[in-house]
Amino acid sequence: MEFIDLIRRPWPWYVAGPLIGLTVPTLLLIGNKSFGISSSLRHICAACLPANIPFFHYNWKKEIWNLFFVTGVLLGGFLATRFLENPDAFQLSAATIADLKALGIHDFSGLMPADLFDTANLFTLKGLVFFVFGGFLVGFGTRWAGGCTSGHAIMGLSNLQWPSLVATCCFMVGGFAMTHLILPQLMKLF
Repeated sequence: MEFIDLIRRPWPWYVAGPLIGLTVPTLLLIGNKSFGISSSLRHICAACLPANIPFFHYNWKKEIWNLFFVTGVLLGGFLATRFLENPDAFQLSAATIADLKALGIHDFSGLMPADLFDTANLFTLKGLVFFVFGGFLVGFGTRWAGGCTSGHAIMGLSNLQWPSLVATCCFMVGGFAMTHLILPQLMKLF
């Protein structure tokens, strides 16, 4: 198998999981750094919008490594979608497809169903709910929880932090509630 074929295909959990997990000790060893994506938004705001808001008054330059990391994530995602597209069709279980079809979601061509997240929906009520209101809730929840899922579930849990355990449990409960209780009701509206 060629190298390019190896990186195009999804990696099994027993390879990808440990590689993600190794970011924690690596960051701790190279300078006692904490992993998290949402903190980069704070750093960007502190750098670009130097207002008199106490939340943004800190030495963001000490955390510039995080901005390089997030830039690398964005660049890697762009390169992967442009040049390393998986040749295999996107796969979902038959039960998941049946459940989504029952909700009125019929496009399964990618990770985000176009029935919900198509740019044609952007300036509609559906777009307002899923893009704007949903995005606000994600941002609000991230700030309220003191971090995002990657920061809490990867970094916080591996450091045995009690707040990260509580936050991760709440993320899971929120995801289950959204999937099984709220999304079916929203789909009835649209």
